[in-house]
Amino acid sequence: MTDLFALLARSVRSRADRTAVRQGKDSLTYAQLDAITARFATLLRSKGLRAGDRVAVALPNVVQFPVVYYGILRAGGTVVPMNPLLKSGEMVFVLRDCGARLLVTSPACADEAVPAAAEAGTECLVADPATFTALLRSFEPVARAAGAAGDDTAVILYTSGTTGAPKGAELTQRNLVSNALTVARTLLRLGPDDVLFGGLPLFHAFGQTCAMNASIASGSCLSLLPRFQPSDALETLRRDGATVFLGVPTMYSALLRHGTGPSLPRLRLAVSGGSSLPVELLHAAERELGVTVLEGYGLSETSPVACFNPPGRPRKPGSIGLPVRGVELRLVGADGGTSGPGEVGELAIRGENVMKGYWNRPEATAAAFRDGWFHTGDLARVDEDGYYFVVDRKKDLVIRGGYNVYPREIEEVLYRHPDVVEAAVVGVPDPVLGEEVAAAVVLRTGAPATADELRDYVKQQVAAYKYPRIVTLVDALPKGATGKILKRDIRIAPPTPSAT
Repeated sequence: MTDLFALLARSVRSRADRTAVRQGKDSLTYAQLDAITARFATLLRSKGLRAGDRVAVALPNVVQFPVVYYGILRAGGTVVPMNPLLKSGEMVFVLRDCGARLLVTSPACADEAVPAAAEAGTECLVADPATFTALLRSFEPVARAAGAAGDDTAVILYTSGTTGAPKGAELTQRNLVSNALTVARTLLRLGPDDVLFGGLPLFHAFGQTCAMNASIASGSCLSLLPRFQPSDALETLRRDGATVFLGVPTMYSALLRHGTGPSLPRLRLAVSGGSSLPVELLHAAERELGVTVLEGYGLSETSPVACFNPPGRPRKPGSIGLPVRGVELRLVGADGGTSGPGEVGELAIRGENVMKGYWNRPEATAAAFRDGWFHTGDLARVDEDGYYFVVDRKKDLVIRGGYNVYPREIEEVLYRHPDVVEAAVVGVPDPVLGEEVAAAVVLRTGAPATADELRDYVKQQVAAYKYPRIVTLVDALPKGATGKILKRDIRIAPPTPSAT
């Protein structure tokens, strides 16, 4: 199977009366989801949508998201998910870059989305939940799905643009079908009785593949939460009887600060991705939730899952696990050769999950691929058992006086301090050493630790060149839409000559 919409069609045939998606009091069975996407596909064709035309989607995690997503695929279009919190200028860039024929958004985003669409010359449809269903009833269901070939572009995911303007990763039908089925069948082992927590943004690769597409592929139920807050997340988990929790490290940190209270009787598994999960936080989350937390790894460009700690196999805390089915990994050393066990190299990936390239960016595509391997920019090592461990982002590496310092190693030490909730280690310019190691730290409410105490704590546990001479206590760390800590937005003053 290489047609992404066919995942829904198959579950409709076998699970028609089961709940496919739920958000609060709103829900759709598989049969209802199928019927409404058929009407939305007709709406799109009435607007002249042709095979491959791009349709942008700026919606939060609401029932309308899967309706629009699968309706676009059913009509033969390409989905371009956008963060609904983008400002107008950011939306204009994406709409123009992909040449979107239509933008579908919600009333909550209309103030930014409507003028952005007008400026980009894109038609805009505001999908008001109160009137959207009524609008679609005026259209007859499309007779048949458009169908798609495996190499056709199904989704264009725009990267965060940390190294320049955002780039659109072209994910094919085959990329996404393969990854969704791998997640559903071999990683999460989903069945029709499972309920997946849908608190990860669906415009992002993690939530889109591992929550929505995997859930649809297995005939499970997706329980949506539009905005992650610990109390709302726990209410959703309990009310809908979630069996699988999917989150990023900052979600686990927030749940621990809040406290989960009464147990979650149906929860059987938790998954972490998006960024590295500190080992101490992993163990604390397992104690609090009462389930195993499995860590994986991926990127927008890899649909996203490339590596995972598979259930039923030995788990190594701190490891991103083993390559998933249909995927190969290698570590590339500074000389271009393959790094051996225990050596650090850049993680490169090839397989059926890897994008076809960046939309209209042949130079960027050529730079990302070498000899058929996609180069991630992440530094990692592999052990004798084939388990991979991400050391850090290549660009986050701090070079202090000629010595390499990997921020994640220092962050792991900081997380072991009982007063620390979150930590981020970065390099700041130094006139003598080139870079100095600095840490921004969030403490638990009322915790007594001082910056000097934390600096000394790390100093006692790592080599002298590694510990952060600068420790800054902050109320919060900057985060992106998925909850990932944004190191590029951390501002720490350069060291003074007296720093020790």
